[in-house]
Amino acid sequence: MESAKEVIMKYLDEKTGAKSKFYFNDFTKLFPDAKGREVKKVLTALVKEEKVEYWSSGSTTMYGKAGAGKQGAAEHED
Repeated sequence: MESAKEVIMKYLDEKTGAKSKFYFNDFTKLFPDAKGREVKKVLTALVKEEKVEYWSSGSTTMYGKAGAGKQGAAEHED
């Protein structure tokens, strides 16, 4: 699980400049031999560790690096 977390965090670090939110399927492509449920467990663990956060439009749930992107910046304004 720790190595999978590292793969996801590296992917987010590399891609965050281009975009800040990613679909679940973007992460399943990183682990072609893993089942979706296994990838979901890794993402959930990263959310619990507050390294990754959920973002929902109401109909779509996406994932992003905690505090990254326009939404993250706006949430920390006083």
